[in-house]
Amino acid sequence: MRWGEQLLFREKVHQQYPDLWSLKIVRKRLPFILKYLKEGEAVLEIGAFNRELGERIKKYCPRIQYKSMDIDPTYSHDYASLEEIEETFDMVLLFEVIEHLNREKGRGLARKICELLKSGGRVILTTPNVYTPGQYWKDVSHETPYHYEELGGLFLSEGFESIEMYRLFSEPFLRYFFRVCLFSSLFHFLGIDFTKSILLVARKG
Repeated sequence: MRWGEQLLFREKVHQQYPDLWSLKIVRKRLPFILKYLKEGEAVLEIGAFNRELGERIKKYCPRIQYKSMDIDPTYSHDYASLEEIEETFDMVLLFEVIEHLNREKGRGLARKICELLKSGGRVILTTPNVYTPGQYWKDVSHETPYHYEELGGLFLSEGFESIEMYRLFSEPFLRYFFRVCLFSSLFHFLGIDFTKSILLVARKG
């Protein structure tokens, strides 16, 4: 995709979310996922590690059809690569994954996710918040930092109909209270953030 075309998609995100501070804060990942999930739907988690999230989801939605994919063979998964997957899903989850790929592979991943989703399906993902000092750079295997406009524009450009964007800050209550309620204006003034991840929800048309 040409740079000028990508800028048009970024501008769409900017119009919806003029700055980082217009992204609402989400405290807990699991309750957020459950809001978008219906009993009996098919879910694929990419980069699922030990499948712990799938087990937690099943406690609330026992009839969920959960599948996992991970290139790391330490734990058993349904798939070892995206190329193996032929079925489609109502939801795709991936947390702190896309930043481990270079720009072109990241675009390919977004395109593949769109193919794997049923019409009306959603992808929910997170990536390190580049506004939070040190958050992206703490892992040497990270390859691509994503500003929230770049991330949203990527998924809009790959066939997704709509996006929602948030900041994820899953910390104990007191730390959450002090950062959000007492020091948010100071962080805003300094042009930095304290939330660890940007959270994206993208819907396939």
